[in-house]
Amino acid sequence: MSYAVLGSGGMGIQYGVLLQEFAHRHVDFIDTWRPNVERIREQGGVYVSQDGEDRHLVPIDIHYPEDYHGNPDVWIVFVKQQQLDGFLERASHAGLFRDHQVVFSAMNGYGHFEKLGAYFSRDRIFGGTALIGAYVYGPGDVNFTGGKHAKAMNMCAWDERRTPLEQEIRDDFAAATLNPTIVDDFLGMCLAKIVFNSVLNTLCTMYEIRFGQFHANPGARWMTERIVDEAYTAAEKAGITLLGTRETEVETILHTAGVAHPLHYPSMYQDLTKGRPTEVDYINGYIARLARDHGGEAPLNEFLVHEVHLAEQAYAIHHPEVAEEAARNADQLAKDTAAALAA
Repeated sequence: MSYAVLGSGGMGIQYGVLLQEFAHRHVDFIDTWRPNVERIREQGGVYVSQDGEDRHLVPIDIHYPEDYHGNPDVWIVFVKQQQLDGFLERASHAGLFRDHQVVFSAMNGYGHFEKLGAYFSRDRIFGGTALIGAYVYGPGDVNFTGGKHAKAMNMCAWDERRTPLEQEIRDDFAAATLNPTIVDDFLGMCLAKIVFNSVLNTLCTMYEIRFGQFHANPGARWMTERIVDEAYTAAEKAGITLLGTRETEVETILHTAGVAHPLHYPSMYQDLTKGRPTEVDYINGYIARLARDHGGEAPLNEFLVHEVHLAEQAYAIHHPEVAEEAARNADQLAKDTAAALAA
């Protein structure tokens, strides 16, 4: 099968490059971030390193939605939640989506599958969760964190039917060293990763620390247990059974932080330090809404949402040049999107 990646940031580049290099699949890359596209074209590929070492140039083909004329079998989507609507609209307007294609996404948070559902039928959408790290140094320069044995991911069809196509995608992901596992509970899979991110992504972002630095704190287990317990209680009120128990989720979080990916900064931190809005409303905010919608409360997660937004505000105050650059990039993206849709 052939693949195309929508959103060529850290995770999109990692999935695409590993499929290209290890599974030997044809992969195209599509992005709307102009500095990224132009830098990759200028240098003839993307610079890739592993845990800060062995930086080398990997040739890739990258396009804007409007100049892409390929016809992949599988779309892989890694776009920031706030940007997904515009990205999908541009791709659809450019005529990229075809009836035979399927789509896979392992984005953080929840809300993107309904957006994908506006362009693909439920039986052609595959969700995933990834304990896989990447850090974007800048346009065309990505660092993968954690070696091939540290990566892990789950995947499930949105309609929860197992098919030969899903197995074929899984086999390609396995060859790409992504260590995939097919599971049977779509919502339970997604919510388990949201709970994971509600601890590590959020707390490490607020305090601008790596996973391993969180793990080294004496209160790491105490904080993890309480945030996880609140999320599981919200899920139980909603009638959702997560993959694993409270205890196994806590151990997964702590193992990832202290053993598998101690050097990793979460993507939410990367957004913060680049002046972009974080996805906390789609992570801790989702847990809080889930609790409220079913007659409960999730005060820890409500508090953390406000704390991260406060951190965004504080970072912009202390780093006005970063905030200004981010605002210019966001404005340019909005103009590019408007122009593309008007053409």
